[in-house]
Amino acid sequence: MIDLILQFVACARAADLRISTAEVLDCLAQIPLVDLLDERQVNAVMRANFAKSRREQHRFDHLYHLFFHELQVDEDVADAGSLAIHSDAIRDSLKAVEGSHPELAAISDFIAGDPSAYLQLLREIQTDGDSRRQGPGSNLGALVRRFPVLRALDRAAELVDRFLAGHRDEIHWETRQQVQRHLKRRMAVARNLLTREEVPDTPLIRKQPTGDERKKGIGDLAFNALSPSEVIRLRETIASLVRKLKDTADLRYAARSRGILDAKKTLRRAARYQGVPVEIVFRKKPPRKARLVVLCDISGSVWSSARFMLNMLYSLQECFDRVRSFVFVAEVAEVTRFFENHTVDRAIEKVLTEAGIDYSASTDYGLMLRQFRRLHMDAVNKKTTVIVIGDGRSNYANPEVRIVEEIRSRCRRLIWLNPETEQFWYTGDSEMRTYQSICNEVRPCGNLNQLSAFIKDLML
Repeated sequence: MIDLILQFVACARAADLRISTAEVLDCLAQIPLVDLLDERQVNAVMRANFAKSRREQHRFDHLYHLFFHELQVDEDVADAGSLAIHSDAIRDSLKAVEGSHPELAAISDFIAGDPSAYLQLLREIQTDGDSRRQGPGSNLGALVRRFPVLRALDRAAELVDRFLAGHRDEIHWETRQQVQRHLKRRMAVARNLLTREEVPDTPLIRKQPTGDERKKGIGDLAFNALSPSEVIRLRETIASLVRKLKDTADLRYAARSRGILDAKKTLRRAARYQGVPVEIVFRKKPPRKARLVVLCDISGSVWSSARFMLNMLYSLQECFDRVRSFVFVAEVAEVTRFFENHTVDRAIEKVLTEAGIDYSASTDYGLMLRQFRRLHMDAVNKKTTVIVIGDGRSNYANPEVRIVEEIRSRCRRLIWLNPETEQFWYTGDSEMRTYQSICNEVRPCGNLNQLSAFIKDLML
C-alpha cells in the first residue's frame, strides 16, 4: 500500500497538485489506522492530507478516479501477471521508436500503468510550458499543441496492433484478445484525457446571478442589441438605480449601533449605576469600503457592456475606497485619470480615443497580462477586488494562466464578468474554461439586470 500511495503522489505532482513530503509522511502514518478494504476510509485519509482547498479537492478527486479506477487492471483479465509481462514488452517496443516520436515514451508508460509522464505532458500543453513559451507555436493555442500527441496516440495504436500480429504464434489467442482489449481501454483513457476539457468545480463559481429587483423589458435586453432610443432609456434607468443603491449603502453605513458588544466600555458605564449594566455599548466599527481594480476589454461588442459597467462604477465611487481602471485590446493602459478629471460621458469618449493603445489590434489577453504584471501589479493587494470585463477570446494566444493565478493570490477577490452568452463561452478561441477555474467568481453580464445584481452584491 505504501508503494501505491507513493506512485499516486508522483502522479499527482506531475499533474501540478502540490503535495509536500510532510503531508506524505502524515498520510502514511494514518493509513494503518483505517480499514484498507474500505475505499471510503482510504480516500478520506488521502483527501484530507493531499487536498488543501476546494479547488484542490476537485483536482484530487479527478486524479484519484484516474489512478485507482480508470488505470486499474481489468476485472475480466484472468492472468494479471501475464498481462504485465506483455504490457512491458509492448512498452519496450514503443520506446524503441521514440526517437522519431518523443511523445511515445509518455504514452508507453501510461498504457503500462504509470501515468506520471503523460500527465506532465498534458500539463505542459495546458499551460504552454516554459520551454515553449517563447517558441513560434506559443500563439497557436492549446488545440494546436495537442496535434503531436494525437498523432503519437495513433502511432502507438498502430504499433500495438503490429506487435500483437507479429507475436500471434507466441501468445495464446485468448490472452492476446485480453491484452488487446486492455490496451485499447488504456488508449481510450489517454485520448479522453487529451481531448476532454476538465469542468471547473462549479460550487466555487456563481455563474447565474439572482436578484429580487429583476426588471421586465429593457433590463433583459442585451447591451449590444440596444437601439439609440433604448440606450437613452437605459441611461435613465441606470441613474435611478444608482440613486437607490446609494441610499441602500448609506442606510447600511448609518446602522453602526448594531454591532459587537463592547464589554469593557459597558462595564465602565455600569460603575455609574452601582454595577448594573444599564447602558449597553457596542463597538462602532467603521464600514469597510471595497478597493477596486477594473480591467476592461474595449474590443468590438464587448465595449457595449463595459461602457455601462464603468458608468455605474464611477457613479458609485463614493461607495468604494479607491477605483483604478485599465482598458486593453492587446496592450493595456490605465485610464483612471480620465474619470477623476472629467464627467463619466466625457471620460468614456477620451477612453475610446486617447488611451494610448492600438484600438485596431487583435485581442491578446496574454500580452495584456504580461504588461499588467510588469507595469501595474503594485495596484493589487489583499484589500483589492479585481474585476475583469471581457469575453476571454484571445485569438488562440497564450492565455498566461500563471499570471492570472498570481493576481488571484495577491488580491482579495478575482471576479470575471463576461458579456457573452454562456453557451458560447467554451467555443472557438475562448479561454473562459481556463480562466473560470481560477477566478473566485464568474458571472454573465450582458444586460442591466445582471449588471445591477452584480453591483449590489459587490457593494453590500
